[in-house]
Amino acid sequence: MIKRLCLAYLGIVLLTSCGEYYRVQKSTDVAERYSFAKKSYNEKKYGRVISLLEDVVPSLVGTTEGPQSTYLLADSYFNEGQESDASRYFQNYYTSYPKAPMAEEAHYKAGYCLYKASPDARLDQSATLGAIKELQTYLDLYPKGVHVNDVQLMLFDLQDKLAYKEYLAAKLYYDLGLYLGNNYESCVITAQNALKDYPYTKHKEDIYFLILKAKQDQADLSVPERLQERLRDAIDAYYAYVNDFPEGKYLKQAQRIYQRMNSRKVND
Repeated sequence: MIKRLCLAYLGIVLLTSCGEYYRVQKSTDVAERYSFAKKSYNEKKYGRVISLLEDVVPSLVGTTEGPQSTYLLADSYFNEGQESDASRYFQNYYTSYPKAPMAEEAHYKAGYCLYKASPDARLDQSATLGAIKELQTYLDLYPKGVHVNDVQLMLFDLQDKLAYKEYLAAKLYYDLGLYLGNNYESCVITAQNALKDYPYTKHKEDIYFLILKAKQDQADLSVPERLQERLRDAIDAYYAYVNDFPEGKYLKQAQRIYQRMNSRKVND
């Protein structure tokens, strides 16, 4: 009996709450909609906040409620997993109210949302570059901020994604071989640029070994007058690999390449 009464009471409360929400949603009273939105935010009913504040926030620009209303809308999108809209409103918040209390948090969450939206390395990386720019801005503005460690980890992860994209491009050149030109040379240049741009990438070993393989193939396909130069290049690539990865996963393959290249090399 008591359980049925409790359930009935809960049902009445829910119906009352929903009825009030629908009533406020239709209201043209900005103060009423904003007040109910704040109440909904505290109750973690973020979908309601979004519905109520989308039309209200522009009306509150230039008022004392402008900063908070913008942040509540941005954070509601954030909690609903709608990163694109969340990032846009967080950027709007810190741009419009750079001295507001939640400016640092807005910078961080704007960058985090863009980080989450960063696509697979095989796709266009414009969004990744945007995320890097946003996160770097956070570090520049808040070098001792509360999110510094997390931001640095995200930056490393995004830079690794760009490095991997460069590795994939270099590998594609390698796989093309001599198709429509010397793609081995393009492979080496692309891979070397990846190492230069992202020296701490976790894909460093793969990139080094790809360079070694490309230089081996260049030597194997070399005209006689350039053979010794190409053999030396391959041997240099071997030493570059083993110096950084003396126990690397490609070590045995690298040693076989070295032995074959060295056996063909004429001593100076």
